Amino acid sequence: MELKAFDRIIIGIDPGTNVLGYGIIGVRAQKPYMIALGVVKLNKFESHYLRLRRIYERVQELVEQYLPDEMAIEAPFFGKNVQSMLKLGRAQGVAMAAALTRDIPIVEYEPRKIKMAITGSGAASKEQVREMLRRILSIPEQQLDIELDATDGLAAALCHYYEMSRPVQISSPKSWKDFIAKNPDRVK
Repeated sequence: MELKAFDRIIIGIDPGTNVLGYGIIGVRAQKPYMIALGVVKLNKFESHYLRLRRIYERVQELVEQYLPDEMAIEAPFFGKNVQSMLKLGRAQGVAMAAALTRDIPIVEYEPRKIKMAITGSGAASKEQVREMLRRILSIPEQQLDIELDATDGLAAALCHYYEMSRPVQISSPKSWKDFIAKNPDRVK
């Protein structure tokens, strides 16, 4: 399917300093479709700063190639190793900066929220997320023979689609008095 055929395109990023995962979905007639997924392997770069530059360049290339309307990115989780968390935060920030240079809105999601949106369980394994993505998006098994970081990026994009597709909850007034109090401009 051509990119023009989609009403909306969402890029999802699973940031990492060894492997960065990405997934791109397109939405047409309120139905999500997988466009692409993959990984950026960074362990061949000795310097952390060279890794950050590669993340920036590759995310910028993806943005230029797929022209996403929005970015969903997995937020770093709080671990015991402060140095690892700082490096992960830098990787996330560089990926975000690449999208921001093209004025793409960004939304962060906690890993548990992404897993919950895809599998119904915030404690799901990466393999369970992968399998649910395969079923939800009707992806042939051989197309998912890839590192789990890629499906994590795809899961972030699909989570964002679900979050943005939810109807807005409007609270009903409990009584006429409550309605008047909440809507003084509508009553004369």
